[in-house]
Amino acid sequence: MNLRDEVHDLLRKIGPGQMMTTAYDTAWVARLIELGDPLGHRALDWLREHQLEDGSWGAEYPIYHHDRVICTLAAMNALARRNRPADRPRLRRAESALEYHISRLNLDPAGETIGFEMIVPTLLREAKTLGALHRDELAVINALAPRRAAKLAVLPKKMISRYVTVAFSAEMAGMDGLDLLDVDHLQESDGSISYSPSATAFYALHVRPNDPVALEYLRRVAPDGKAPNVAPFDMFEQAWSLWNLSLTGELDAETLQLCQSHLDFLQNAWIPGRGAGFAANYESKDSDVTSLVYEVLSRFGRQVDFAAILGYEEPYYFRCYALESNPSVSANIHVLASLRQAGLELTHPAIQKAARFIEVARDTRSFWFDKWHASPYYVTAHAIIACSGYNDTLVQDAVKWLLSTQNPDGSWGYYMPTAEETAYCLQALVVWHKHGIDIPSEVFSRAGAWLQENMDPPYFPLWVGKCLYCPELVVRSTILSALILVNGVLQ
Repeated sequence: MNLRDEVHDLLRKIGPGQMMTTAYDTAWVARLIELGDPLGHRALDWLREHQLEDGSWGAEYPIYHHDRVICTLAAMNALARRNRPADRPRLRRAESALEYHISRLNLDPAGETIGFEMIVPTLLREAKTLGALHRDELAVINALAPRRAAKLAVLPKKMISRYVTVAFSAEMAGMDGLDLLDVDHLQESDGSISYSPSATAFYALHVRPNDPVALEYLRRVAPDGKAPNVAPFDMFEQAWSLWNLSLTGELDAETLQLCQSHLDFLQNAWIPGRGAGFAANYESKDSDVTSLVYEVLSRFGRQVDFAAILGYEEPYYFRCYALESNPSVSANIHVLASLRQAGLELTHPAIQKAARFIEVARDTRSFWFDKWHASPYYVTAHAIIACSGYNDTLVQDAVKWLLSTQNPDGSWGYYMPTAEETAYCLQALVVWHKHGIDIPSEVFSRAGAWLQENMDPPYFPLWVGKCLYCPELVVRSTILSALILVNGVLQ
């Protein structure tokens, strides 16, 4: 395999964002059958074909209980609304699986999926009303209710609009909460609700029934009924892919030329003083994407203001989004890395603030978890890359943890061995090695051989949205980056 050709193929493909189908969003598209839309029939057929062995819906691997709960509830409600006798055995199996996964929510190491405390109470009440749920899940609703209320209480004017991130989970309003929605300021220019297929399907069903622009968006992103968790996510896909590529060192002229249109896109979408969001036209910007875009543009010789990054500073950390209920470790890592890229010394107060937060977030462990990814290898590897040769003390125990958790076959994986997690670890260890810290060559040779054999899709969904998802080309870019890096070390 020619890695250079693979990189060129990737650079020709990245753009709007390629993401695997999710059961959660497809279940919402399935409801369009009530509008007579063919997408609904196709989505329902997909749900019936993709119920998992235990009766739930969601990612087959890893088994992440928050993902299984929210996907199963959404699928149950979509099927129960049709009330077909043939679906009743399927719904009984789902109810049993739901009880099992609800009882294990506290076992998920990275915590809740996005909007879980907002959406699940609404879905549970609906399932009960539809007769799809016969057990009393009042305890779950009561446990989530205070956090849901607290989130709503801080909204500007107590309303959900496209200017707040809660709009991404607008379906949480349910039929009895439509007054929460600032309908005139909710929809994006492409017809979506915060680029969420599930929120947009809810809007087209219950907020502005048969809204033609919303339906056109859904036909565009889910033409066969199968929906991703978010679309588009053009800034995220291009920034992360180019960041992975930038780790590999000096690029040849043809590769650099293929990067230029993506760099133009990122630079043109940058808003001075605010930075960037996961999609170019998404109203809400965040420090995670802002930091990574800044780092990428800077590495490729493009200039934008780093004051946008400092605009996310809070007293003890850097926020990811406004009004977020818990800060992101990976966002603070990317802030630190971008400010390092900007030339700030380790003693700079902003660098020190991010570093202190990252250190405290580790608790007593040698590694980190974060709310945007189900695996600790993603955030831990990015911490090592950000700090290598800059703040080695912060991550030296994390390097030891990576080395100690490598599987005998050379792979890594928190739930099971995966190409994505193995690639993260290789990236981090090669960068660490390049900064003068010796890593045994067999670590690289075993990992490189395993990754070469296991580099092709399908990839497991390890990223945390409203359910687990996989940004397939971002993962592909990580793997190609890791293989180029390890080949360089072993030559």
